[in-house]
Amino acid sequence: MRQVTIVGAGLAGCEAAWQLVSRGIPVKLIEMKPAQHSPAHHSADFAELVCSNSLRSDALDNAVGVLKEEMRMLDSLIMKSADLHRVPAGSALAVDRELFAGKVTELVEREGFSAWITKTLRAHPLVEIVHEEVKAIPQGPVIIASGPLTADALAEDIRAFLHADYFHFYDAAAPLVSFESLDMEHCWFASRYDKGTADYINCAMD
Repeated sequence: MRQVTIVGAGLAGCEAAWQLVSRGIPVKLIEMKPAQHSPAHHSADFAELVCSNSLRSDALDNAVGVLKEEMRMLDSLIMKSADLHRVPAGSALAVDRELFAGKVTELVEREGFSAWITKTLRAHPLVEIVHEEVKAIPQGPVIIASGPLTADALAEDIRAFLHADYFHFYDAAAPLVSFESLDMEHCWFASRYDKGTADYINCAMD
């Protein structure tokens, strides 16, 4: 079976790699980290969550929740890790970025959402990992999964390949706030949209 090249080991690239190798198709997964980071990336792990740790609703009465359940039925690597590293978030599916001492009660090995995905792909015999910046679309079967933080050289090559007069990436970044930095005399726990348990910290603003 001919090897497929995947550019980018984010959520989409990791899931694509897993689905291919699960079907016996070898993969070359190319990731520019840790040799080079975008302004938003800090970890060397694959599938790094650069802003919110929430993957949105997990309820089956809306489209995003149904999509997650369909991914579980398809043996999704991302969903396996998300379910394994789930933290309280009402009806949403939120995950631990990194495991901290005293958190584990289950008899399972946990490293944190991204680290577990990284370990799983590195251990698979059909996955070849290459750490380098891709500056042009590779030849042969290829999946471009570089996302909105694509490096400039590859973005230009994609634009040229598409013969596009314009080419834009769109993304949103939510701020990360440390719990220790909050004054709980002015904040309170509550559920989100009156669903589930009181897992969210609310901060009043004027």
